[in-house]
Amino acid sequence: MNADAMRPDPERRVRIVPGGPLLVEGPVEIVLDDGTTVTSDRFLVALCTCRRSHAYPFCDTSHRRRTRPQPDDK
Repeated sequence: MNADAMRPDPERRVRIVPGGPLLVEGPVEIVLDDGTTVTSDRFLVALCTCRRSHAYPFCDTSHRRRTRPQPDDK
């Protein structure tokens, strides 16, 4: 048996960015809702959480173009 096949996958760090994407240490394979997969071999991958990205599932910073309503100061 190949030694690489016996090694467990390295742990990946996922960072949640408030109001932004999920940042995942790559490379990664992403399984979409319809069962298709996309891959990225980058060392850090930004995954869209708002679904505004034109490059979904990858973040293209489209979330920055919209402003969120601010709470009223009372």
